[in-house]
Amino acid sequence: MYLLDEKTALIQTLDFLTPITDDPYEFGQIAAANSLSDVYAMGGVPITVMNIVCFPSCDLDEDILARTLKGGIDKINESGAVLVGGHSVDDPEFKYGLSVTGIAHPDSILTNTGARTGDAILLTKPVGTGIISTAIKAGLASESDIQEAVGVMSCLNKTAAMVMKNFEVHACTDVTGFGLAGHLLEVAKGSKKNILLDSQNVPLLKNALDFANMGLVPAGAHKNKRFFNDLTHIDPSVSRALADILFDPQTSGGLLVFLDKGRTRDFENQIKILGGNAWQIGEVMHAQDTGFLSII
Repeated sequence: MYLLDEKTALIQTLDFLTPITDDPYEFGQIAAANSLSDVYAMGGVPITVMNIVCFPSCDLDEDILARTLKGGIDKINESGAVLVGGHSVDDPEFKYGLSVTGIAHPDSILTNTGARTGDAILLTKPVGTGIISTAIKAGLASESDIQEAVGVMSCLNKTAAMVMKNFEVHACTDVTGFGLAGHLLEVAKGSKKNILLDSQNVPLLKNALDFANMGLVPAGAHKNKRFFNDLTHIDPSVSRALADILFDPQTSGGLLVFLDKGRTRDFENQIKILGGNAWQIGEVMHAQDTGFLSII
């Protein structure tokens, strides 16, 4: 974030992905939504974007690139931002994403360090995309499983960001590579709080738990669980499969919104009117110097 003047702060972010679906258009949508998410998580509005492309021109048909870029521009247009250029290189591995510039009022910038004791925690998308992606690679995911995951990953966090402007949000972050639990712990550490996550209230993709019980868990979930182990307590009542999902790396996940628990119903109602969703999954407990996550 760069302060331009007393009324305008510039937000700049960058992200790109390797393909996570066989459909180039869907891949373009997901990569673009993922890249735009950080601006929304900071309470900003994306205004311009630039394409980032690494493409094996000798190995893949150019139509694949064209369809990927079409998926990207459709999401860019949906966000209201403008594509102003980009850069491409020949690369053995296909990658696509965006460099995004957004703006926000300096007083409205959101971070992952401002959670307050007593805050409710809302999540705006279900989790389990890494599990479903692993099931796809194993050839066990159905077409409905695939389309549900693609729908979640390609959905912009724009609606949630719009609703947040009507509330005093104390902290926010999006759920990506650290998984739901990892990103909650990042907020706990940054805010020096103990966060309680109610695993039974976490929305899951339809068959994610079944696939996790089958062992279809990406290596990243296990790495996340080991990395955050010292600052996390998982109640014995939480099944191993569900715990794996909570640490499952997400692509273009939802927002974690921290606000006064008395406003949660209003937030849920407003986002539903606009076609989105929000689930209360936990709360912020007492102060904790190192930050801590308790999962029940």
